[in-house]
Amino acid sequence: MANYSVEINGIHVDATYSDEVVERLFLPLLKELSALQKEKGRRILVMLAAPPGAGKSTLVSFLEKLSRENDDITDLQAIGMDGFHRRQEYLLSHTTIRDGKEVKMVEIKGAPVTFDLEKLTAAIEKVSSGEDTFWPIYDRHLHNPVEHAIHITKDIVLLEGNYLLLDMDGWNRLRAMADYTISITANEAMLRKRLIDRKMKSGNDIESATRFVEYSDMANVRLCLEKTVKADMVLEAQALPEF
Repeated sequence: MANYSVEINGIHVDATYSDEVVERLFLPLLKELSALQKEKGRRILVMLAAPPGAGKSTLVSFLEKLSRENDDITDLQAIGMDGFHRRQEYLLSHTTIRDGKEVKMVEIKGAPVTFDLEKLTAAIEKVSSGEDTFWPIYDRHLHNPVEHAIHITKDIVLLEGNYLLLDMDGWNRLRAMADYTISITANEAMLRKRLIDRKMKSGNDIESATRFVEYSDMANVRLCLEKTVKADMVLEAQALPEF
């Protein structure tokens, strides 16, 4: 078993991957991406899309670690789209429509409308072009993005996010910038439990965590499961860690 500890968006995560998954899935994937990068002779961009709570952030971080540990694999750099959340001040002062009612954006934080899609698209274009650029991260304790947190330098960049392969206006432009795509599917009940646990680790009690997940997160889960287009590789989040 491969035990892995990492900090994701300001929260400590302990994960375990089976040796079989590492040897039969992850390493062959990394070798395939390495071959693709060498074939193209430039930086390649890989997109991994999954619903909230499906394990995407921890997975891409683990794949980055694996790439560094194997000499026959091109080093990979993992980044996420969460750094493109609109700032908390914006979400508190702007509204949108949910189920026919006007609500503050902060009440559905994590929905597609609460991300700065224009800024994200421009940043992905820079990465895809091979440009020397920086990337933001999201800190769950600050409840805001941290700009210029990652300097992108590697020839394989693995970008994860909920809506990267979403079949909706605006979002459906992103897929064309990827050289390879991966998606993760998962059971709704499992995701609900994981999301409540994650919300509690951000400092919420179980009642408020459950209320937010039921009203906001689960709508995003269903959107991802129903509207994500088919990827080059599809995984199922049964044995993947919580996030």
